[in-house]
Amino acid sequence: MKMRHTMLLMAWAVLALQARADAGLEQREGALAAKLRCVVCQNQTVAESQAPIAKDMREEIKAQLAQGRSDAEVVAFFEQRYGSFVRYTPPWRPSTWLLWCGPFLAVFAGLALLRRTLKQRSAGAMPLTPAERERANDWLQQTDEENRP
Repeated sequence: MKMRHTMLLMAWAVLALQARADAGLEQREGALAAKLRCVVCQNQTVAESQAPIAKDMREEIKAQLAQGRSDAEVVAFFEQRYGSFVRYTPPWRPSTWLLWCGPFLAVFAGLALLRRTLKQRSAGAMPLTPAERERANDWLQQTDEENRP
């Protein structure tokens, strides 16, 4: 009887450890699926997408994690298969520098263009000549006379 209780207790412990390991694998699978881009949707992660290929990719992630592969190995597998585009956040490589720096360069170029334009506009504002001033005053007086009731 004591042996039976011990065996039941050991079986329960094994099941609890296996459930804990499965929960850990599911958590890793979810984290990896959030790091990879759906190759069909292209604006969703594998975790978010309901496309059939995203479901297949999640199954592949689960299978590779069950085989004991590391997160880096799983990501490398998908990169080899689909290219670095499959990463939702691209790595810092010479081929992706423009992707990372492009928005900042565009903002900087826009600010430089704005500064130059404003500088030219303020430098280009020359005072009116006496003839132009007289013409403007005549026009304003003429407009005032037309608008009076």
